[in-house]
Amino acid sequence: MSTQNTAASMQLNFTLNGQLLNMRVGPARRLLDILRLDQGLTGPKEGCSIGRCGACTVQLDGAAVPACLLLAYQVQGKEVSTVEGLSSQPVFQRVADSLIEHGALQCGYCIPGIATSLTAALTQKPHASAAELEQAMCGNLCRCTGYSGLQQVINDLASPDQHI
Repeated sequence: MSTQNTAASMQLNFTLNGQLLNMRVGPARRLLDILRLDQGLTGPKEGCSIGRCGACTVQLDGAAVPACLLLAYQVQGKEVSTVEGLSSQPVFQRVADSLIEHGALQCGYCIPGIATSLTAALTQKPHASAAELEQAMCGNLCRCTGYSGLQQVINDLASPDQHI
């Protein structure tokens, strides 16, 4: 399937990790494919393809969303941030440090989505409770860790002495 077919394409303009992008794509092309295939980003991963596993999580205007369910026309004029673009933010660094400290990562497939979801939650609500962070992660699955490390991360990030 050609993404350059002008009869069935649109001019897509959106901001990706702080950089304005202009490209011609089919309006029903998935954001996940645009990110991985066109932009060469590897943080968002193909997992379930139905928005339930969280491996493809990105931020759309600051909210954590599954990139596998977003179509090109839905990101027109919006701001998309992937784990690659979030890595310089202090909130993301706090999340990453906690994931490492508590050994809450194994194979790493789900971690970019988890880190993106937690970063979005803490950016929107810096003093989020453990229950609020658990809710923010409800769309992220991890098949390796057994979740005990992730629960420690949530407790750590919700701790009052850990807030930036």
